[in-house]
This record gives sequence, C-alpha cells and structure tokens, in this order.
Amino acid sequence: MGKVITVANQKGGVGKTTSAVNIAASLAAMKRKVLLVDLDPQGNATMGSGIDKHELDNSSCEVLMGKAKVADTLVSTGKALFDLLPANSDLTAAEVGLMNAAMKEQRLKLALQDVRDAYDIIIIDCPPSLNMLTLNALVAADSVLIPIQCEYYALEGLSALLGTIDQVRDHLNPELQIEGILRTMHDPRNRLATEVSSQLIAHFNDQVFRTMIPRNVRLAEAPSHGEPALIYDRSSRGAICYLALGSEMMRRHEQAEKNSQPAHP
Repeated sequence: MGKVITVANQKGGVGKTTSAVNIAASLAAMKRKVLLVDLDPQGNATMGSGIDKHELDNSSCEVLMGKAKVADTLVSTGKALFDLLPANSDLTAAEVGLMNAAMKEQRLKLALQDVRDAYDIIIIDCPPSLNMLTLNALVAADSVLIPIQCEYYALEGLSALLGTIDQVRDHLNPELQIEGILRTMHDPRNRLATEVSSQLIAHFNDQVFRTMIPRNVRLAEAPSHGEPALIYDRSSRGAICYLALGSEMMRRHEQAEKNSQPAHP
C-alpha cells in the first residue's frame, strides 16, 4: 500500500508546490510509482506538471464531492513519469460544499483508498492555509513534509502548523507522523538563514532533512515551462538537490521499515 505524504505549510511562498512537484518527479525517476494530488485551487502543481488546468473534464473537486472516482480523473505527466490528480479553481466550490457534507474531513482519504495499492508514494500538495482542503490532506496522510524558508517568522508559523498536526492526531488521524522539515530557498551567505537553520536542528534534530534546497534560477523557471526541474534542466543545482532529497526520503523509509520488523530470536 502506498505511503501518503502531505506537503503542507500555511505560509505561502515557502516552496511548497515546487517541493511537491519536484519530489514527485525525483521519486518517479528513482523507479517509484508516484501519484501527485493537487489540492490547491490555484492549480499550480497541475500547471507545473505540464497539464492545462483550464482544460480539465474532472478534477480533485469532483473527487472530493463524490462526483468522480480518482482512477477516472488521473492524468499522466508524460516525461515526468508520475500520475497527477489535477486541480483548478473549481476546488474553491468544493471547499464551501464540504462544510455541510457528511464525513467532510475524510473525503480525500476515502477516495484514495481505491488507488493506494497502485502506488509506492502519494504526494499531496495543499493550499497555503489551514482550511477544509488542508484538513482533508492531513487526515488522508501517513506523514507531513513541511517546507520552511529559513527566515524570521518561519519558526512562529511552524509552531502553529505543528499545533494543527497535534489536533488532527488527537481527533482524526492518530497515526499522523512528521515526514521531515525541509529547508527551502536556502542561501548560506545569509546569516539569518544560517541562524534559523541552526535553531531548527536544535529544536527538531533528525526530523530536519539534511538536504537543503537552494535558491536556484532554473528551479524558479521550470514551472513556467510546465516541467519539474529534473526535466527542464537535470544538471541544475535545484534538480540535483531534489534528487538528493528523494534518496534521503527513501533511505529513511527503508530504515523505518527495518526498525519496525520484529527482531529474530
């Protein structure tokens, strides 16, 4: 059964969608079967994967509202090698519609059950807010990957998100784990970035990924071409760092599986 990882941070502009798309592409390049779920009404992960959000017959909106199945809504991203459950601005209507719906926090989890066995990893990209869509993503997930920019307000935003994760764990998804904290847009020449980075490691220790994602022009350009950085410019620092992150994530998963196996007498 595929592991479901939600990429979440209620603060915008931290590289959340960039991370979701590029992690999906990196894991797919490592021969993993990957599904990327776009749960943001802006549809940036959809466009960044080369799919026109204006041309969709169905999207994650119809899936959440019970009008379509995930398997019938998926699209292939071609060279990027992962499947996509796309999104567009229709999702805003779904958010309103879910408010009074039965099982409103469980809709995505239930919808994904039909396809989980077909994938090694399912990545969910959330909107930059703590709303009903994000709540659905947290309830559906096994773990949360938190991209964070090493700046002044980062730790404050992180503590709010961790509080939400604790509440979801207490009431809706007791198995929810932290996948890891990912430092994005990192500039080692910036003293504040280095200080915040050190604080993160002091507070969260090995929950912080060793891999850091740098500020990188090619990484910023890639979405406008509808491609992950790995396809747009495989030799760019951004693409190389997301490949390194994919490897680090796989090593962690393998180690966690080993640790969970009973010791032989």
